[in-house]
Amino acid sequence: MDIRFAASRSPQADTLVYAVKTGGLELLPAAAGDMAGDMAGAAALARFAGECGGAVETFATIDGQARRILLLGVGGASEADMEKAGAALTGKLLTSGAKSASVSFEAAGPVTAEGVVRFALGAELRSWRIDKYRTKLTDKQKPTLDTVEIVSGADCAELWTRSAAVAEGVKFTRELVAEPANVIYPESFVERCRALEALGVTFTVLDEAEMAKLGMGALLGVAQGSVRAPRLLAMEWNGTGSPDATPLVLVGKGVTFDTGGISIKPAAGMEDMKWDMGGAGAVAGTMRALAGRKAKARVVGICGLVENMPDGNAQRPGDVVTSMSGQTIEVINTDAEGRLVLCDVITWAQRTYKPRVLIDLATLTGAMLVALGNEHAGLFSNDDSLADDLLAAGKAAGDPLWRFPLGDAYDKQIDSPIADMKNTGGRFAGSITAAQFIKRFIDEGVKWAHLDIAGMVWADKPGATWDKGATGYGVRLLDRLVADRFEA
Repeated sequence: MDIRFAASRSPQADTLVYAVKTGGLELLPAAAGDMAGDMAGAAALARFAGECGGAVETFATIDGQARRILLLGVGGASEADMEKAGAALTGKLLTSGAKSASVSFEAAGPVTAEGVVRFALGAELRSWRIDKYRTKLTDKQKPTLDTVEIVSGADCAELWTRSAAVAEGVKFTRELVAEPANVIYPESFVERCRALEALGVTFTVLDEAEMAKLGMGALLGVAQGSVRAPRLLAMEWNGTGSPDATPLVLVGKGVTFDTGGISIKPAAGMEDMKWDMGGAGAVAGTMRALAGRKAKARVVGICGLVENMPDGNAQRPGDVVTSMSGQTIEVINTDAEGRLVLCDVITWAQRTYKPRVLIDLATLTGAMLVALGNEHAGLFSNDDSLADDLLAAGKAAGDPLWRFPLGDAYDKQIDSPIADMKNTGGRFAGSITAAQFIKRFIDEGVKWAHLDIAGMVWADKPGATWDKGATGYGVRLLDRLVADRFEA
């Protein structure tokens, strides 16, 4: 969809939108002229008072052309309200037959450039769909809205350039997460990400033989049941101008399909496991956003890419594998595979890039959905300041986090009688013991955070800025963290 900023309305717009603050209908006459009375009457009949995301629709003939007239509530016109309202506009008009909407904020009172851009961002994010495999859509099911014109006196160009890059990152993550597993698997994930090279992102790719030579027995143990070869993908963006700048390292779990392996999952709902690479998807989208807006930071995004399948060569419960760190792991449950992937990728990341800060993202545990549902991702960290920065970034960006504890008492649950550790700690505190497992691979002095995003990457119902399906969670969170704490 095309987002445009203009000083006045285009005569070509077939839909005229008047943004209204809560209780601000008295501002309509100055904005809508002779139509204000009819619009106020329609608002009264619909009991519309400018509440955020609310809308009243009517029609009028203007300059000899029938046009749709829309009153759109922006609530208190906070940045969060403006984003929600922009998304509501797209949600209402996307398949309505409207082609071009022109939005005026005169009836909303003074609005900031930041608020206007958040409105545009919401409208853009809500427009994303994946229809490429749907061959029998009726005309009424197909998107028609192709332009949203935003009429504002504020200078939004620079802010929108940045926000548009972040939106592209979110949409890229959604694309990766939404694609089926026969389309996105380790090798094709890498190739899909190659588009980032045009933005200045540099790539390092390790194949199965190279990982075996490095001793990545934990990651390769997960991959050995699949005919799809694993890959380790490292994407680097350096906007600092210095090749010696210490990078922020982001690590994503990229299990492109997870059957559970020999510890196979129930059939019902297994199709959802195409999004078990949501952590890797978020890392790739973040790299797209940072490179797109030319962030003044050095960031390395690393994805451990495998498919977890149950063939005759698959890893068995009870197997012992040796990780790249040299620590041994008793595999109690082959469906606790994400931590086995992450531990080797994290070890390689630390040895290769020597980071001071490392953050991993993973759709790691079903226990996280039990604890938090689909409202927050879980945060675990060995550093309070990093945890606080992530919590603040998540709140500001609309990707909320909730912090969980770590501690030696939990660590005991993953001690093994035959190896250095087990890959599961039993039924209780499952998300915490998974984090404790990853913590054993974090080098001394490295500030680390683990984000369990299992409940956030996919939605069974529409949200404020997404339809059903992939949400793009994590990109805005990480972009905001980089902007607030890591840009030069």
